[in-house]
Amino acid sequence: MKLNLIVTGLFVIFSNCLFGQNNFSSNPLDAIFETRDSKNFWEAFDKMDQSKQNPFVEYMQKGSPGVKGFTENRILNADSLFSAVKKRKADYELSRNVLEGLPSKEKRVRAIYSALKYWYPNAKFPPIYFVYGRFNSGGTSSPEGIIIGTEKLTNLDGISGLIAHELVHYQQKIEGKDMLLKWCLLEGGADFIGELISGDAINQQYYQYGEQNKDKLAQEFVTRLKNADYQDWLYGTSKKDDRPNDLGYWMGYKITEAYFNKQKDKQKAIEEILNIKDPMLFLKQSGFLDVYIEKYQKSKKESFDDFFK
Repeated sequence: MKLNLIVTGLFVIFSNCLFGQNNFSSNPLDAIFETRDSKNFWEAFDKMDQSKQNPFVEYMQKGSPGVKGFTENRILNADSLFSAVKKRKADYELSRNVLEGLPSKEKRVRAIYSALKYWYPNAKFPPIYFVYGRFNSGGTSSPEGIIIGTEKLTNLDGISGLIAHELVHYQQKIEGKDMLLKWCLLEGGADFIGELISGDAINQQYYQYGEQNKDKLAQEFVTRLKNADYQDWLYGTSKKDDRPNDLGYWMGYKITEAYFNKQKDKQKAIEEILNIKDPMLFLKQSGFLDVYIEKYQKSKKESFDDFFK
């Protein structure tokens, strides 16, 4: 089973506001991989049948900053975790030895960190925490660092791409009015740069569907991109058609890719992608949706430039 790459994105949206507060390392070789929470979890797990008390209280008390960052909205508390583990003991067992292969992945992740340092010399590198939660998040970014929901791993396939995506979120500072376009550039930009530095293309289900339905989706997106409502594009769908969740990742990726390809100075382009000040201007400069915007504006009897006001 492949690594579940679904990231709880609503928290990540605020990364540009939160993560600049931490003094993470600027040296890619200083990347920290914290696994002690896994050891603590399995010690608690193996006490479940003998202990009269909730053994996960100690897991929570001993928890790293990653456990603390995973508690709100995910673990909740020791009782919630105990209840989840009792119901899904067999599912948790599948990940018991999964981190044994981590040393080989550490080398790969350090190479990814170094690649980002090349493209973006101002990059900061957070620690990576492998924690156990309640099967409701494969991974997220938080002020504490990158947090991986280890219970969702039966192997480490795709872990490098997921870490690369989350790493990019720490670098982003995207300004402008809250709208669907902004959130899509946040997520799609993280996918684009994450793929650039890792070579791993994640979220392939969204991308295959997007490419196969580009015209229909682009026409719809043009009518929606200025709205704050992200239903059917990010973090869930209305089931109005057969689309997968999170097509906004694909759309943001395609806009970002088009912008990048048009720039002569590629390193400067990466800096601009990470620090978008005006999402509408960025879209215009990318040229990706020009044909669809022109058609939409013509139907409204308005000019092309009026769309970006």
